[in-house]
Amino acid sequence: MTNQAINVREDNLCLKEPSGWFAAGASFRRALRTLSDGAFKLFAHLCLEADRRTGRFEAVQGELAKAIGKSRRIVGKYIEELEHKEVCTVRSGTNQYARTCFEIRDQYWPYRRTQEVEGANGQVRNAYVDAIKNSFVAIGCTIGKFSARDAQFAQGLQQRGIPLEIVQDALLMGATRKYISWLNGGSPQPIGSLAYFEALVSEIQQRPLPADYREYLRRKVVQLARTCAKESVKGPKNGGCLDMPCPEIVQ
Repeated sequence: MTNQAINVREDNLCLKEPSGWFAAGASFRRALRTLSDGAFKLFAHLCLEADRRTGRFEAVQGELAKAIGKSRRIVGKYIEELEHKEVCTVRSGTNQYARTCFEIRDQYWPYRRTQEVEGANGQVRNAYVDAIKNSFVAIGCTIGKFSARDAQFAQGLQQRGIPLEIVQDALLMGATRKYISWLNGGSPQPIGSLAYFEALVSEIQQRPLPADYREYLRRKVVQLARTCAKESVKGPKNGGCLDMPCPEIVQ
């Protein structure tokens, strides 16, 4: 067959489905060589679902397990592999019901990404602000709403060059202290604004949390939220104090 005939055939090729496909090129092959079979299957699913402009996708573990036909426990192992082999950046939710944010790293993402994307209503959305909003609502001890003033405060943090991870660590630390305060009979009012965490952001900037301590805080927030929920059903009680094994949380 001549080269001309091959070119004619290629020119006549067209997709049966005009949307829903992914640019599987060199970066996809790199992931194929890097990951185990199961982790690559999860990676492929994330690629198909991720926002093309940011390389991000959010899901709870149960949704991922259903999508690729695996157990949640095995999916957890695949997620660890994606993070360990630096294929994805993973920001875990504060509990099993909160959504985990996956961001596919540049060397495995074929599209040019943007930090700002346009929402369904035509307004410009900021990925940094969106991530803080999701964390603020998910920790459970806030009013559950993220106001325009909160968004402006988050944008100010971004303009100051505060890493997203620092802000999210401050949210975990603040949530832990708030839950402890509730359990020790403190003010029952929930956290009303993002500005509540400003001092903690500065604190963690000066003394960043080690990765293992961050994971400890995530687990502790879940534990404390459950304890508060049980105590609220019982009603207020006199006395009692919750002791924490890590004194720096409540100092």
